[in-house]
Amino acid sequence: MGLIFTPDLMLHTYGELTPDYLLSKGIRAILTDLDNTLAPYEQPEPDQKIRDWIRSMEENGIRVAIVSNNDPERVERFNRTLGLPAFPKAGKPKKKAMKAACRALGVEPRDCCALGDQLLTDSWAGHRMHMLTVIVPPIRDKLTWFFRFKRRLERPFMRKYKKMHPEWNP
Repeated sequence: MGLIFTPDLMLHTYGELTPDYLLSKGIRAILTDLDNTLAPYEQPEPDQKIRDWIRSMEENGIRVAIVSNNDPERVERFNRTLGLPAFPKAGKPKKKAMKAACRALGVEPRDCCALGDQLLTDSWAGHRMHMLTVIVPPIRDKLTWFFRFKRRLERPFMRKYKKMHPEWNP
């Protein structure tokens, strides 16, 4: 059960995820979380760095979709200039939005990467779909009791990843 929550790869930021790496793994699409993965909650629109990263993926034949548990207004505003397939209120770790994103991108789940900042939603959803899972630390975590509780639940799985990958340096 522990491997469901343990990511396949941990990076310091989404920008470290490169087309070369993904293509070497046979990945043709990224289903990315939005908040705390690409941008902090309070950033209403993508910055140039995000746009350049997405353009780099697309120039290399890697399609990108946003799959977020956040509300439609947040996701639609952020995505307005990107024009990506977007799935708000995804309910991750449920599969429904992940499946819809795969259909929208025209790829099989095994050809996708699930990118996010939470093990109990993003990594779990990706593993349930048999996707490569990539986790980045949250950009700016919420300090509510609920998020602190979820981060505490994630700790053993983060330690497991670090034990399996001693070269990873947070």
